[in-house]
Order: sequence, then C-alpha cells, then structure tokens
Amino acid sequence: MRSLDEKYEKAQGQIYLSGLQALVRVPMDQRRRDARLGRRTAAFISGYEGSPLAGYDLELMRWKSTLDELGIVFQPGVNEELAATAVQGSQIASTMPTRTVDGVAGYWYGKAPGLDRAADALRHNNISGTSPRGGAVAIVGDDVIAKSSTVPSASESAIAELGIPVLVPVDPQDVLDLGIHAIELSRFTGLWVGLKIATNVADGSASAVVDPDRLDVVLPDNTFGGRPYVHRPDANLGPPTLAAHERSMTGDRLELARRYARANGLNRIYDAPDARVGIVAAGSTYLDLRQALDSLGLTHGEAEAKGIRILRLGMVWPLDDEIMTAFAEGLEEIVVVEEKRGFVEAGIKGLLYGRPDAPAVVGKQDTDGAELFRADADLGADLIARGLRRRLRARGVVPEARPKDPGPAPSARRSLPLITRTPYFCSGCPHNRSTVVPDGSLVGGGIGCHAMVGLLPSEHTGEVLGLTQMGGEGTNWIGISPFVTTGHLFQNLGDGTFHHSGSLAIRAAVAARINITYKLLYNSAVAMTGGQAAVGGMSVAQVARELLAEGVRRVVVTTDDPKAYRRGALPRGVDLRHRDDLVTVQEELAATPGVTVLIHDQECAAELRRKRKRGKAPDPAYRAFINKRVCEGCGDCGVKSNCLSVQPVETEFGRKTQIHQPSCNKDFSCLDGDCPSFVTVTPGKGRKRRRVAPAIDDAALARPRFVVDPDRFSVRVTGIGGTGVVTMAQIVASAAARSGLWVRALDQTGMSQKGGAVVSDIKVTRTAQELASKVGDGECDLYLGCDVLVASSQEHLVTASPERTVAVVSTAEVPTGAMVSDTAVRFPGQTDTVDRIRERVRSDAGRFVDARGATLALFGDDQYANVFLVGVAYQLGALPLPADDIEAAIALNGVAVDANTQAFRRGRQLIADPRAYEAALSPSAGDGAEAAVDPAAGIDGLVEHRAAELTAYQNAAYARPYTDLVGRVRAAEDGVVQGSTVLAEAVARHLFKLMAYKDEYEVARLSVRPEFLAELEEEFGPGVAYRFRLHPPVLRALGWKKKISLGPWFRPVFRLLYALRGLRGTPLDVFGYGKVRRTERRLVAEYRELIEGLLTRLTPGNLAAVAEIAALPDLVRGYEHVKLGTVERYRDELAERLAALDGAGPVSPAGAASASGADRSSTVTDRG
Repeated sequence: MRSLDEKYEKAQGQIYLSGLQALVRVPMDQRRRDARLGRRTAAFISGYEGSPLAGYDLELMRWKSTLDELGIVFQPGVNEELAATAVQGSQIASTMPTRTVDGVAGYWYGKAPGLDRAADALRHNNISGTSPRGGAVAIVGDDVIAKSSTVPSASESAIAELGIPVLVPVDPQDVLDLGIHAIELSRFTGLWVGLKIATNVADGSASAVVDPDRLDVVLPDNTFGGRPYVHRPDANLGPPTLAAHERSMTGDRLELARRYARANGLNRIYDAPDARVGIVAAGSTYLDLRQALDSLGLTHGEAEAKGIRILRLGMVWPLDDEIMTAFAEGLEEIVVVEEKRGFVEAGIKGLLYGRPDAPAVVGKQDTDGAELFRADADLGADLIARGLRRRLRARGVVPEARPKDPGPAPSARRSLPLITRTPYFCSGCPHNRSTVVPDGSLVGGGIGCHAMVGLLPSEHTGEVLGLTQMGGEGTNWIGISPFVTTGHLFQNLGDGTFHHSGSLAIRAAVAARINITYKLLYNSAVAMTGGQAAVGGMSVAQVARELLAEGVRRVVVTTDDPKAYRRGALPRGVDLRHRDDLVTVQEELAATPGVTVLIHDQECAAELRRKRKRGKAPDPAYRAFINKRVCEGCGDCGVKSNCLSVQPVETEFGRKTQIHQPSCNKDFSCLDGDCPSFVTVTPGKGRKRRRVAPAIDDAALARPRFVVDPDRFSVRVTGIGGTGVVTMAQIVASAAARSGLWVRALDQTGMSQKGGAVVSDIKVTRTAQELASKVGDGECDLYLGCDVLVASSQEHLVTASPERTVAVVSTAEVPTGAMVSDTAVRFPGQTDTVDRIRERVRSDAGRFVDARGATLALFGDDQYANVFLVGVAYQLGALPLPADDIEAAIALNGVAVDANTQAFRRGRQLIADPRAYEAALSPSAGDGAEAAVDPAAGIDGLVEHRAAELTAYQNAAYARPYTDLVGRVRAAEDGVVQGSTVLAEAVARHLFKLMAYKDEYEVARLSVRPEFLAELEEEFGPGVAYRFRLHPPVLRALGWKKKISLGPWFRPVFRLLYALRGLRGTPLDVFGYGKVRRTERRLVAEYRELIEGLLTRLTPGNLAAVAEIAALPDLVRGYEHVKLGTVERYRDELAERLAALDGAGPVSPAGAASASGADRSSTVTDRG
C-alpha cells in the first residue's frame, strides 16, 4: 500500500481496504466499467448513516472530486425512507425525454432499522422497477449483535419479503465483485438488488485484487415464451400497470435473477467425490465455516477427501433450484450454517421437500430437536466447529484433529469478573451536563451518544425508562401515562434524530396532550456515526420557532455560552439560560402542563476538539490544573463534570485527582463545587522544561529474530475506544499489505468507541487464504494489550495460548468512568490483571511495560503509547514485518509522523538496548512532584516524614502527640506479633490525615509551596500564568454561587494567612467556628480515643481487623458538605466494624494488606 489514493484509484493489482471502503469504490468501478463499454451513464447515491455503515457518507464526501469526475452524485438523505424514494427517482430519470444520460446506477444505503423505515418506499420502488441502463442497489448494514444498535438484526428475510434479490458478500473482495454484479443484475432483471453487509464485512479489512478484466459479466437468456423481457420502470402504479408489474416482479423478474446467478457463478460448489455431507454457508459466515473446518483438521483438500461438499451462496434469495438440486445429489445430509433465523435453511427445505432421496437438512436444530447453531447473537468459528463436530461424527466423517486447545482455564480465584470498561461520555461531552435531571425524575432514553445514560448511575441521569426506535422518542409515554400515577417524563432527543424523524414524535405528543419535557440535545453533529451535520439541519432559533408553531407550551434554551446569542436572536417567548441553571429550568418545565422543550445548545466535544486543531474554532488559552496537595481525592469534581479527564491518581498522601491534559477538552465543568485545589493556568510562552528525548536512527537498532511464524500469524489488539487503538491496528495491517502479504483485519468497536473496550484482530498470510477475520480461541500469536484492564478480560484471553501467544501489554492504570466519581472503585491489582494474562501466554517471550508513562517521559505526551507498544512487539520478534514498512505505514497515516516514528523506535530500543533506553528517559515526575517516602525507610521514615509535615502544618508541639501515639501503637503491635508494622503504618498515615485537616491556613500553606510552582512550570513552561479558583465559605454564606479567580498577587495574602496559623483552634480563629471545622477537630480526638481503646484488646487473631479499622479515616474526604457526607459514612462503617470486632469476632482479614493506606504495589515491570 503506497498511498491512500490507491484503494480507489489503482486500476490493477493488489490493494488493501475495508468493506466500507469497498462500498465507496463500487460505484466508481461501475462508472469506469460503463465508460469502457461506451455506456452513457451516471450514478446517484443517497441514504442515512448508521453502523455498520457509519462513515460511508463521510468517505464519499472526502472523495467528492473523484465522484464529480465520474459523474456520481451523492446526496445524503434526511432519513432512509426519503432517500430510498430519491434513489428511485434516478431510475425514472432515464424514462424522461429531457434526460442527460441513458441510465443512472442508483445506490441506497442504511442500517437494518433504516430498511424497516424505508420498507414501504422500497416496496414501491421494486414493483415500479429499475432501468435496463441504470439499476438500483439497496445496501443494508446488519448489526447482528447490536454493537451500536438498540436491537440485533438480520435483514435478508425483510429484503426478500419486498421481492428484492439478496446478495451477501463475504469480505471486501466480494463487496467489489458482488457490487458490480448487483447493478448488472438489477439492470438485467428490472429489480432492485439487496446487498447485505454484515458488521464483520463492513468493519473488516482485507487484501483484494482489482483488474478491469476481473469480472466477465454474462447476460443469460432473457426470453419467456420466445419473447425477451426487458423491464421499463414506471411510477404509475394504478391499474392495469400495477397488476402487470406485480406479476413480473414475482415471476419473470425473479426467474431472471436465478438465471443471472447461475450464469455468473454467484453460488459456488466446492465438490468432493462420493460426498455424503454437504455444508451451506453465505457471507462472512462462510469464512467462519472455513476456519471451523480448519480447526477440525479439515482444510480445503482434507474436507473434499472426507466426502464433504460445500456450497458458498452469493445470492441467498431467490435460491437457485438447479444449483441446489446439483448440490444435494447423492448427499445424506445438508448442514446449513447461518446466523440468526434459519432463512436459507427454510428455503432449502422448501426446494427439496417431497423429492425422492432428498437428504436430511439440519441447521438451527439437530435431528433430535436440540439446538445446533443458535438463532441469537452471532456464531463465530468456535461455535460452528462444535456444531459441525456433532454432525460429522454422526455421519461417520471423523476429523483427524479436535478443536484447538486454548490452554488451561484460569484458576477459579482469577476468573472472577473484573471491573468492566464500559462506554462513557467523552471528556467535555455536553451530555455530561445536559443529561443531568432533578432528583427522582423519570427519563426516556434516545438514539445517539446520550443513550449511554442507561449505563450511568441513576442519581446522575434519573430513572431511565428505556429506549424506543429512532423517531419514536417520547411517544411511548402516550400509552403509558394514562395508566400510571407518575405525572411527567423527561425525554432525551438528539438534534440528528430530531431532523431525521423526531420532530414527528413531538407533534404526536402535542396532539396527545401529554405532560412531557423533550430535552433536545443540540450538539451540531451526529457524533456516533462520524460527526456529520444533520441533513437539512436548522439553527436553534429555527427549531424553537418550529416547535412553538407546532403547539409546544414553552421552549427554553440552555447553553454554556449565552453571550453567543445576540439580543433578539431567539423567537419571542423563548427563554435563554446558562447551563448552570439546567436543573432549575427542568423543574420549571416539569411543572408546566403539556409539552415543553428544553434545547441544550452545546457543541459536541469531539467535533469541537477537531475544529480547534484545524484552527476553525477558538481554543481557550487557559487550562485547568489541580494542586494535588490541596486535593482531597473526594471525587466531587468528577461528580460535577462526569469527565474522563478528571482522573484519580495514587500519591504519597493517598488517592488524589489530576487533570489528564492530553485528553482534556476544556469544558471546565470540573471547576464547579467548593474544592480549593483548582487553579486555571495559561501556559508560558517559553519552551517547556520537560525535554523530549533526542531522535534515534533506525540503523542503531538491531533486526530481531522472529519468534512467530512469518508466513501466517494473527494479532489481537485490545484497548480503550477513542485512544487510537484502531488507528494503530490499521497501521500494522497497512504495513503488512505494503510488504506484499495478504491481510484480513476486523475492528470491533460499536458503542465502545466512546471510552469502552475495543478490539482489533489482524491475520497475515504469505498467500491468499480463506480465513475468518476474527481471531479464534487459542489462535493468537501476538496479544497486544494497549490497556491492561481490557487485556485481562477473559473474553479476550480465550484467543491466547501458553504455547503460542506472545503478550505485549501496557500496565498503565487508566481509570474507568466509574472511578472518576466513586472513590470506592479502585483499579484491580496486579494479581487480577497482569498475572491473569501471564498464565495464558508464553513465558519465554513478551513484555509488560507502562507505555503511557514511558511515552510521557520520552515525549511529554502519552498519545504515542500504542505505537510504542508496536515497537516493543516488533523487537521481540512477535511482529514479523519489515520495520521500514511499519514506519512507512506510520507516515501514510499522516498524524504526528516524526513523533510516532520515534515512539516506534523507542519501543524497539527498550528491547534492543535497555541501557540506552533508560538513559533517554526523562524523570517520570516533574520537579514539583511530591517525593514519596522511601519504602526502605520503613515505618521510621514514614513517621519522620509525617511529623515534619505536621510541624510545618502547625508546630513541633502539635506533631509530638502524633509521634507519641504511633510509638505506643508500634510497641503494642510488636508485643503481639513481633516485627509486624501493619497497624502502626495504618495509624501513622491516618492519624496524620485527620490531624492535617485542610482548613484555610493549610490551604494557604499548600498553595504557596515552591514545589507547586515548580510543578506548574514543569507542566506548562516558564512564565506560566495561573489563577487560584476559590469559593470561600464567607462568600458562599452570602449566596455567592461561583468561585472567584485570584491571581499570583494573592500569594502574599496566602502567606499572611499561613503565618496566622497560631490562631488555629483558639477563640480568635474566625474560621474555626463552622460545623466542618468543629467536626474535623472532633475526629482527631475520637480517633486517638479509638486507637487507645483498640490497643487494650489487640491480639494476634484480630490484628488484621484492627488495622483495617485504623485505616477507615481514608473514607473521610472533601470540603464542606462533601466532607460532612463522608464523615457520616466513616462513622457508619466504623460502627459496623467495631460491632463485628466485639460481637461476631474478627472481621474478614481480606484487604489487610492494604489497610495501611499505602499505595498498592505497582504493576509496572519496566521503568516508565
């Protein structure tokens, strides 16, 4: 693969492209073919985006100049129904005297729900028919496991019910071939032709061969009763035309489809002498079948030798009776392998029923009625292999090998479910705020990114009622509301859905006079399918005007930027409010009878980020930053913002929070609340002090010895959606294609592209082979884990084998959405992640390394972590491709080419020259980072460090009771269990935590520490400007709702305040009279009394339980009301633990290892 252009423009030779890209090329190739044959034609494309065809329209737009050159008109549809009617117009155009071309090839596209919506239009279209010089194709995307759909689908039966022949491509090569046949078939028959595109075909990529002479289209006999049949489209469907069209559609035209399929070999028999068993499959399932047979030891030649005949169907409807008769000849049994319902199976049974010596036909059920191939979910090669083994054994066709052994099952201890990485809103996503509702609200989910409210805690997004089909949002409430006491529903509705069909739902709600508030989430992009603008999209003002005209009682617009609206920009009667008033506005609308609409106007964060990078949108000059010493790690900023860039981080002083700057989209919702740890920062104009490692030359790195088979190997890549995992997999696949190898790949994303678990599989062979794109159980050669949490999932580890698989995994702990706001949710330990992977992969090869930490140290940015891992895998010999081709693929990708190339080389260097790699690493922490206590110093070092902090906090006298109590605890513990310090460490950490409560004096001290300024300069460069964001209690008491912003000029005030710390706790302490401060002082006294009491009954048997109790103050976090809430939780937990200690005996010692509150052991194997 030499350029991105060749997938569409290369006329002859081998190319590499995805199924979706093949669909883009199909109309181009058709036009080129027509031109070569002297046909005066054009093409017209219309439809509506949706997975697995998401991005089809965007790719067409990217190649608009090529489309224009070829006479291809692309017009996205408002919805699928209207688009289908528009495509039929292209067929009628050829019948008009003013036509400019002799025929137009029409292409409609939509996912399965779109097919359902457009069914009536397509029914009209098909009976009207297509032009003999035009032709029309319905490209239908099927999401069989509902990866990015509300329900799973299999559309062949729905397409067939419309009388439309159904072609089912296997892979991108088949898309190119059957795409040409689809138009030629449509022209020949006068029928629309369906092209069913399964997710694995659309999202899969493969090498393909292109050649102008590749297809020799044969037009068979078209005569009936001696007269040729040539269809002429006619939209006048009244009598007698309608009857004639229906008769031809169900008779002659379908027969012509069978003749065409027969003449052009769309259905192919792989015969075997003396065959007794036949197997039928179509589409991507055919490749799964081949892989299943291969795992049973039945390759192409082996299967034939065993008497197995295979029928690969390219056209599943109408079935060709002649080829089915030939296929069934002499067979004892036919096994039909297909996903979902037994559509082909029923057709075969119908054709063969009543015939003498007809073979038995099984598919969904075995001969005894038991399930053979399930009708739900998908199949995959491994499930197919199980079913085939049963039937082949029953017929005496015994495979020579059993299915491949994926290795020993994980131990019961380690097979427990881990925290799952579920999809989540992007950093700064408008839905983080717009989906918040008043407490106790009932909410209707909708189609789009905001559908993820169903995955979030109900206290944030309300009780979610569920989903309807696209365009039905809120209309279920028409049928619910008369029969429940609940008086109101909030209904989420995306602006893309509103323009597609949702406006009709609002009209229906108005007509039904129900009490409902539509939350129209106006984000200016259909983000789930690529960020397109809604076709026919209206401005907020236009939408509001239309809603009022429809009879909506009240419309309110909320936005993050009210200043963007000029005075009078909105219609009279439409209120404009800041998004901070969102909950209040919803309460007002809920109290308004009838239909009300809240339009939340805030641009999609992902699209806004892209615009900022391209200079098409202003980029805020300042950033949010957290002073981790002031931070309490309470998670309130995560609750306020619901943002994935607000990440927990473990420090010497326990869990804190940091802003992940590379992913931050500068929404600044995290600044809300009372926490004084936030500062806003304007980076300095000077160069950052964090250095970038010098460039290294490829020649300095030795070529590795390959440890996997270079002629056939497979790769599974796992990671987090939206972090470049799919891009990295495409780089690897493109490199393999560039080196002349044959490649099959599959990206499994769906909704998971939004921060969930994503998977990409790659298979590379020296020669062209029929292989499933998905890596099977125990089949993986390189297990490339870009996220240790996803990589340690049993769902993905089944592909690994201890004898075969080399693992290269990043151990960086990237928090999940749940960890952002819930301090109780912690990242699993090494035993549950790294060790789980180790036991399933080769012990003689592989590497576990913190790739994010490494690239942050090397390049000042962790976005290069994935390519760094590729370099590690390559140098280990687990990725047998030329390094030059990998670097060329990086260049072809065109993003940060130099940095990504260096990341690849640094990954190689880690393996090839560890010393040079270590020398290149810059310190992993900035100059201002808090130095951790040396573990070698033990309890003495810990106490000395904390005592010094308390002395700085107040004075030496304040620190003395601390050291005294820890000393007594240490002596008592040693007397019970000699050498043990687990309890002493717990007390040392948590007595300090309570004594060093962060009042105004301490916040002042921590805000002026030289280390903090050094950390800012390390992160943002010399000359950094910063402002403290504070919400003082006195202002809060006066009703001030927002934080105030104070610049460096306030540092002297902080110093003065710190100097007054001697007033702390005295009658002159004006800050000490508040409820929070009184509570903080009581906690210290209570804890001392608690520990003294526990020492009197300390035994070897309850030591672990007592240590856990001593660590409970870790629950106490936050400021103001947040802290009071955690204190209540702490006291409740303390009461339960003490009751267990006094009554039922010691509590379970599980977790005693972490009772001290110390950082968990690092999962990092290599530095970085």
